Amino acid sequence: MSYGKWIGGGLGWAFGGPIGGLIGFMFGSMFDGGSKSQSQGHPYTKGEQTRSGDFSMSLLVLSAAVMKADGVVKKSELDYVRKFFITNFGVDKSNQHMLVLRELLKKDINVQDVSHQIGQYMDYSSRLQLLHYLFGIAMSDGQVDATEIQMIQMIAGFMRISSSDYNSVKAMFVKDTGSAYQILEISPNATDEELKKAYKKMAIKYHPDKVSHLGEDVFKAAEDKFQELNSAYEEIKKQRGIK
Repeated sequence: MSYGKWIGGGLGWAFGGPIGGLIGFMFGSMFDGGSKSQSQGHPYTKGEQTRSGDFSMSLLVLSAAVMKADGVVKKSELDYVRKFFITNFGVDKSNQHMLVLRELLKKDINVQDVSHQIGQYMDYSSRLQLLHYLFGIAMSDGQVDATEIQMIQMIAGFMRISSSDYNSVKAMFVKDTGSAYQILEISPNATDEELKKAYKKMAIKYHPDKVSHLGEDVFKAAEDKFQELNSAYEEIKKQRGIK
């Protein structure tokens, strides 16, 4: 089997730039001899819709960066990523993705360059979903290490995700007394009318249909995130006695 042809299917911009450099290097060391040249010659285009292949390769590269942030790669983190790929691509392709991840974990990743590439070529809804997955990886052992949060925040900044959106996604995983308000991107001093407007705005931003093109598991995770938004809204309404 040509691993280069397998992993190249559906890839566009991810085969160029720093991500393409990482993938091409691994093809040269892991798989068939033709894969490296194939990856280097792949078109590096702008303006296309994010493909599921672009998303999965971006996820693998940034997963490795987050998993290494605290100096320990945990089994729970590997299991989390494997489960995602099994659901989205099946067992065989998941095993191949995990081979790529294990090679990435051995390499130094220029997080700034990789994240800039993603920020330039990936649509915003997909970037938000990618951020959601990175927090899921960090939380896979039941807690988020401070160095992992720092890494994810840095990635979010380089991907040009707004601070309000970053705090909203973070609040879905790292809970405190103001989490519900952070998820809706408003302050506790917001009026009831501002609350309703904020919910409608966020419901449009986080609607699962915006990432349906990235695959079944991504869509399911987006539905979970959408439920977090609804739960935050209901929690605040209950606190305020809004029917």
